[in-house]
Amino acid sequence: MANLVLGDESLYGIQLPIQTLTRTLADPWEDDATPDDLIRVAQAAESAGLDFVGVCDHVAVPDDEYSANMRTTWYDPVATLAWLGARTSSIRLLSVVWIAPYRHPLLTASSFGTLAHLTGERVILGVGAGHVEGEFVALDVNYHRRGSILDECIDAVRDAWSAPYVSHHGESFAYSNVGVSPGPASGELPIWIGGSGPAAWRRTGRRGDGYIPMGAARDQYPEIIETINRSAEEVGRADASFDIGIMPGWAYIGDPPDDLPPAWLTGSPEHIAEELRADRAAGANVFHLKFRSRTIEEYLDQLAAFGEQVRPLL
Repeated sequence: MANLVLGDESLYGIQLPIQTLTRTLADPWEDDATPDDLIRVAQAAESAGLDFVGVCDHVAVPDDEYSANMRTTWYDPVATLAWLGARTSSIRLLSVVWIAPYRHPLLTASSFGTLAHLTGERVILGVGAGHVEGEFVALDVNYHRRGSILDECIDAVRDAWSAPYVSHHGESFAYSNVGVSPGPASGELPIWIGGSGPAAWRRTGRRGDGYIPMGAARDQYPEIIETINRSAEEVGRADASFDIGIMPGWAYIGDPPDDLPPAWLTGSPEHIAEELRADRAAGANVFHLKFRSRTIEEYLDQLAAFGEQVRPLL
């Protein structure tokens, strides 16, 4: 296992627009955006010096009250990241997050191993347990066992890349003497664990290389980091280091226009940098940024402003 952040460094990236149209994540202009626009964003993020771009995951959004605001547009993460990887050269490619219990771990190992092989080892495998019960029902996966299935998937995926042929006999999956190739040249990929509560924090410490937040506040980070480190120590990983993610509020660099969707992290580059430094002081070292905009051009301008005006201050 190996995390990405070294020493006092930090990583900065975005969950890409356009690839999902859920109302909690998308601005109105994205409804009419095209795949070519998605390429423009990924290339602009790379040009701005960001470290990663992320693609979300849902497979079959149910028509029910719980999922009412999700909408049905969710690009497939592996297909999308492969396409973006072919049109970028250095930026890392993150699944944020791959709902691993929906897939057999050998499929996950094959898909992300191939993705790493094709993109020069730029892949970060972000995984999560999932939360939409109706989706589990549609895919015939036990919603109430999703945590234990995820744990088994993580272990099995790591193992699948560790030797030419592997066997696994667990509660949810079993196979003998099978090989998965290509895989990552190093034999492993960084695995970041997504989630919003103690179960995800403990899983990060026990099995992960990093943590992907789902809206945790800055003042929660002492508890998050203590839980991760304690859980790591319990399984003999006391010396492990972790990529600790934080998701700052919706941002807009400059004075927000009156017709901009709601944004909370706004103002001068100096103010934005000050807030991000406070997040870093709380223990976070990976920043999942979210920029508000009214058009794709404004979004691209925000990326450029971050790279040119904010990041040099960090």
